[in-house]
Amino acid sequence: MDKLRAISVFRRVIELGSFKAAAEDLGLSKAAISKNINELEDYLQSPLINRTTRKMHITENGRRYYNQVRSILDELSNADSSIIESSHQLKGLLRISVPMSMGIALVNPAICEFKKRYPEITIELKMSDQYIDLVEEGIDVAIRGGGELKSSNLKSRKLITIKRVLCASPEYVQSAHELSSPDDLSSHSCLLYSLSSSPTNWLFRSRNEEKDKIKYDVKAVDIVSASYIVNTGIALKQAAVAGLGIMLIPQTLVDAELKSGQLIGLLPEWQADDHALYAVYPYHRESSPKVRAFIDFLSDYFSQD
Repeated sequence: MDKLRAISVFRRVIELGSFKAAAEDLGLSKAAISKNINELEDYLQSPLINRTTRKMHITENGRRYYNQVRSILDELSNADSSIIESSHQLKGLLRISVPMSMGIALVNPAICEFKKRYPEITIELKMSDQYIDLVEEGIDVAIRGGGELKSSNLKSRKLITIKRVLCASPEYVQSAHELSSPDDLSSHSCLLYSLSSSPTNWLFRSRNEEKDKIKYDVKAVDIVSASYIVNTGIALKQAAVAGLGIMLIPQTLVDAELKSGQLIGLLPEWQADDHALYAVYPYHRESSPKVRAFIDFLSDYFSQD
């Protein structure tokens, strides 16, 4: 038995959830995957995966073994990468997860520039607004909006702060009730991004100068009249352009529409809370040269932008 190969196969089976997916990912046959798992279980004298014709379930020993060998395999990979980095030749696979709309508009152009700088690195980019478990999915770095980290196994680094804008189409503005304050949103049709950390609570600030003192009036609005709820920013923008209502969205996603007049910015005297993007990565990937190089690159890229 090639123990390192067997452990690597076991890890991918657990992370991908099936023998077939692991076989495709590793370029092996299903028979080879089964052979490696069987030999590993025989060596350990313990079942790691219970499988039927339709499903597989990891055993308690299998889960414990996975958690331990995953860190060992990552350390081996980092050791390899550190030598490659010392030769100024970063290479290998970098798995990245980004949100769909913000990824297309803002992050993917940066990733393309990173790829030009490090042509030996292979990028596997997964675009989805859904929350995914970075460790389970084998993701090296995820780009996410602000909010509390859901796992103590993760670390984060802030990349950029993005202004959010309240806007709607001219057609909607002409036909709807007057909007002079965030309080008036209760009588309007609002379009919501369902995967926001607070989709129905919009916070606004207004600069107020009184007697040589500057303070900020704050209004928190609970949206109760949502007429369209969607889980991606591109669809949200399309709904607003179609005249379905008012949305709160990162300005970078609607710059073109605001300039063309397809959308109109509303309540300019009130500023919504900003949206921040973070690079999030598992603790065990912190020492990876590829991960460090990628996050450093993004930080420099967005600071210049």
